Amino acid sequence: MAEALMERACAWLADQREAMVECLQTLVEIDSHSHDKAGNDAVADAIAGWLEADGIALKRTPRPHSGDILEARLEGRDAAHVLLMGHRDTVFPTGTVARRGYTQRDDLAFGPGVADMKAGLVLNCFVLRALCRLPSLPYPVRALFTADEEVGSPDGRAFIEAAVQGARAVFNAEPGRVSGNVVTARKGGAGFLIEVEGRAAHSGVNHADGASAIEVLARKIVKLHALTDHAAGVTTNVGVIEGGMSRNIVAPWARAQLDVRFVSGAQRDRLYADIEAIVAEQELPGTSASLTLSSAFLPLEERMSEALFTRYQGHAARLGFAVKGEFTGGCSDAGFTASLGVPTLCGVGPVGAKMHTEEEVCRLDTLVPRAQAVAATLLDLDDLAGEGAKSPVSA
Repeated sequence: MAEALMERACAWLADQREAMVECLQTLVEIDSHSHDKAGNDAVADAIAGWLEADGIALKRTPRPHSGDILEARLEGRDAAHVLLMGHRDTVFPTGTVARRGYTQRDDLAFGPGVADMKAGLVLNCFVLRALCRLPSLPYPVRALFTADEEVGSPDGRAFIEAAVQGARAVFNAEPGRVSGNVVTARKGGAGFLIEVEGRAAHSGVNHADGASAIEVLARKIVKLHALTDHAAGVTTNVGVIEGGMSRNIVAPWARAQLDVRFVSGAQRDRLYADIEAIVAEQELPGTSASLTLSSAFLPLEERMSEALFTRYQGHAARLGFAVKGEFTGGCSDAGFTASLGVPTLCGVGPVGAKMHTEEEVCRLDTLVPRAQAVAATLLDLDDLAGEGAKSPVSA
């Protein structure tokens, strides 16, 4: 039964390349920076129109500041569902499309967000459209389209964690690697704002009365950077610093933005504790410092993708392309679902390269086969019992 369903879904997808390219162009030509609610909602409108035309049930949750949350649902016999994920937002500011919209050269498509991840959104839509044409599904399928992944999913994370409850597996349609591989492991990461208060004084007349916030911050930066352990995959980086009033005033304030990356949840816990201790330590009398978490992603550990990847790899081979699993230092929403104990595979979208740059590109020849591989794997998960998800990990 499953084999027949796979063949039918893949056969329908085989004829959809031109339609997929047309949909990709439509989405790329909509500005949808993370803070552009209107643009992200316009992308949701386009997706909703395609899915509703095939009778696919949708739930749209209005959001006051971020783009609305869009969820599609297909019913199935079993209770434990499969979740498809994708984010509609891009890193490119509103107005980028007017300057450089969608262009195409042979099998390559260019434009803002063409790979990360508007091609993945198209893939998810066409997988849903293929599945809805089947006589029945062995289990329900849901697809969640969020709008703020590029800024850490501050609004979308709660919806992701709710949507994955009771799921048997997750496919995240982030772009396939330039190698053609999918992503079987990702680092987690976090952003912190460190703020230091000092005491101002004239740097010549009464220097001793001051307490430099900049000096305090400098001492802390040295300690924070010392937490980096490349061999273990842990990095810390203060990428932005600000502070002071003028060169002849002992600085009364300073602040910095810290980025951290880690491979496992255990590393995350240790790193957070070390950072908190460094920031809390008083470097100079008369100063104080505070730490604010500004964004957070959890890691996708390889053990959470192994079973799905093995199955995906087998179906890819039968479809005519070879694929391996790959580790990346970048973060994604896949970490949230994997950290809840649900098998998760990332980077299953069409192959892309040079994401977040003006040269971002998507290989159009991978649209159909990557969609077929997701559809076939999704229909071959009967033995994944869907034990649900653990309690969400705190930020």
